[in-house]
Amino acid sequence: MKYVGAAEFKANCLRLMAEMQADGEPITVTKRGKPVAVVNPAMVEVGKPLPSAFGLLENDAYRFDIEPGEMVDPDWEAKFDAKWDARLSGDGLTTSAAER
Repeated sequence: MKYVGAAEFKANCLRLMAEMQADGEPITVTKRGKPVAVVNPAMVEVGKPLPSAFGLLENDAYRFDIEPGEMVDPDWEAKFDAKWDARLSGDGLTTSAAER
């Protein structure tokens, strides 16, 4: 690991980064002899393209083969209220949807 003072790093930043890219050795920047930052080489190879995001959601779980008119059950609200009333019927604090 190379140790470089902050002033020298500021003055020679581009050259130091080129050296780091060539040899892969991290640079520790110091201020008054104490380390304040570590500059590491990038983990991704330069010039290597990233994988395409196209097709990441290609899964049967994300398919929508339902017609828009079939998506909503006409009685969805009544069914929801019935399930909710059945779930809360034992607490003694709530009233049914019909009583509201």
